[in-house]
Amino acid sequence: MTDCVFCKIRDREIPKEFTYEDSDIMVFPDIHPIKPIHLLVVLKKHVKDFLDLEPKDLEKISKTIKKIVKDKKLEGKGYRLGINGGGAQIIEHLHVHLMSPFGKQER
Repeated sequence: MTDCVFCKIRDREIPKEFTYEDSDIMVFPDIHPIKPIHLLVVLKKHVKDFLDLEPKDLEKISKTIKKIVKDKKLEGKGYRLGINGGGAQIIEHLHVHLMSPFGKQER
């Protein structure tokens, strides 16, 4: 996709510092964070919506999120995962928001 911000980040047309990257996934901070930790987990291949997601891609996303949660020591601090779809997303390239902290300690 030629006009997708995340594809341009993937192709290094837009500079971005990655929290994590492998051949299939890139993780980087949201430009408008709502929590101290607010990362975007993005497939490198362009998938427009959750309904277009293949099971193998969901597995890759899941493994990456688990790794980030453990690496950032978010267990017990409360974290939230968010996926927008069906027209609710600003950027039409599937991505998962990983945000923390959430939980009792914030009340």
